[in-house]
Amino acid sequence: METRIALIGIILETRESVDDLNHLLSEYGDYVIGRMGIPYREKGIHVISVAMDAPNNIISALSGKLGMLPGVSTKTIYGKNI
Repeated sequence: METRIALIGIILETRESVDDLNHLLSEYGDYVIGRMGIPYREKGIHVISVAMDAPNNIISALSGKLGMLPGVSTKTIYGKNI
């Protein structure tokens, strides 16, 4: 199956979804190239980036599930046919 490189940007506005977010990232761990989390203490949020190499449906599924969590916003960008 053809895969694509994608970056999921995540803004976590509340800590209530941390366990669910980490569980989802673990569940899709086979496709994760790397991740970086930055706490922005002044605003009380966390900014997380997740780089993936996966089929489109896997990337979309993870992004959608993350975006449904309370206090979580996501945006996904894709590489150009890499």
